[in-house]
Amino acid sequence: MSAPHLRYREFLETLGPETLDRLPDYVSADVRFADPFNDVRGVDAMTAVFRHMFENLGAVTFAVERMSFDGEVCLMSWRFSSTLRGKPWTFEGASVIRINEAGRVFEHVDHWDAA
Repeated sequence: MSAPHLRYREFLETLGPETLDRLPDYVSADVRFADPFNDVRGVDAMTAVFRHMFENLGAVTFAVERMSFDGEVCLMSWRFSSTLRGKPWTFEGASVIRINEAGRVFEHVDHWDAA
């Protein structure tokens, strides 16, 4: 089995409405997810954030461009692509991801310019 951060990266890069139900396989029950618009706790709340995204945007592509890790901390820089109100929408961001001893993400904090 690959390292937890690599498994999570693969999950994020293939995340879609049809794979969202597998989120509990990768994150802890009390996971914290934060981005410029959300700061939620729990796998159900994180699932709801992603579900809302899929319901309100066109097809989503999340491509990790760089990744590094040390102990429990994993840093990813990425490119997000979709459509918003029928127009292409692409931006770059970074995530700080922390992984517990069981190999599950317990904190995922996204940083990107929401302006």
